[in-house]
Amino acid sequence: MRRRLKLVITVDVEEEGLFSGRYPRVPPGVHNVRELERIEFVTRDLGLPVTLLVTYPVAVDPECGEVLDRWRGVLGAEIGAHLHPWSTPPFIDLPGPEPFPSDLMPESLLEAKLEVLCTAIERRWGVRPESFRMGRFDLGHTMRRLLPTFGIRTDSSMVPFRFKLGGASHFMSPNEPFWLGEGGTGEGRLLEVPLTQVALMPNLAARAYELGLALGKRRRFLLLSMFRNVAVVGIQPAWFPLASMLWAARLHGARGGRVLTLFFHSSELLPGATPGYPSEASVRRLTRRIRLFLQWLANTYTIEGVTLSQLHSTVRDPGNPPR
Repeated sequence: MRRRLKLVITVDVEEEGLFSGRYPRVPPGVHNVRELERIEFVTRDLGLPVTLLVTYPVAVDPECGEVLDRWRGVLGAEIGAHLHPWSTPPFIDLPGPEPFPSDLMPESLLEAKLEVLCTAIERRWGVRPESFRMGRFDLGHTMRRLLPTFGIRTDSSMVPFRFKLGGASHFMSPNEPFWLGEGGTGEGRLLEVPLTQVALMPNLAARAYELGLALGKRRRFLLLSMFRNVAVVGIQPAWFPLASMLWAARLHGARGGRVLTLFFHSSELLPGATPGYPSEASVRRLTRRIRLFLQWLANTYTIEGVTLSQLHSTVRDPGNPPR
């Protein structure tokens, strides 16, 4: 009997001008959103729903709205929120360059930005978003407190084995969905759905993390920031080759995992919009990798596709997820 797995496919639908070290308040454009048509096969041919996590510049652009109308109305996509604080009003001068760590921002400023983003989405599509991802994966303590007050039920901002200086790091996050906060699984609780990344050897990450804590700041950063490059595989198509994606899914399922969470950026579908995908050929390789991986999953496991908000009602117990 084939193993059953739930699959969440998320896309950060965003403006251009990122991945270059600059984070402008007014982005150069949102032309990449039209390129979402490249992945319509995910739903049309494979029958898998997609969660589109939308930034403010996308939510207020009329042409983007028309593209996403089709995804929501015809293809059954969920529209969620993706907060880029640097391009979401209101703006104030902060004592440092963007992206400025969310936990160092005034809480009132983050709250106001969330309200602007959620209101823009509600005005365009008539629904308040229930799913969320923080820009640069910077889900700090302040954001965790704020999200449930906006009706957000499901977050997907944590990346296991990712370590950075400044901002939130979630190196030791589980790689299965889990409940944030104290006890219970009610409608007001925030479910965290981390991206699926898997250490090649069980308990290896915990040992590396313990060693890192014993080192000085510079050596700790070198050890933990490199860990993902040498000891981790994942199912993120813009970050890993196909062989690593297949390996990650097999490892996760073999260790008792029940949910796979895949993500990429809409800007990676427009040739030249990101450094990693400079040409039409490179974008075609990316979409082919996505197709081949999803076809392999369907042939290897019994797959149930769910959106982020749908997952909220299916995760009953926090458990102790596999690494």
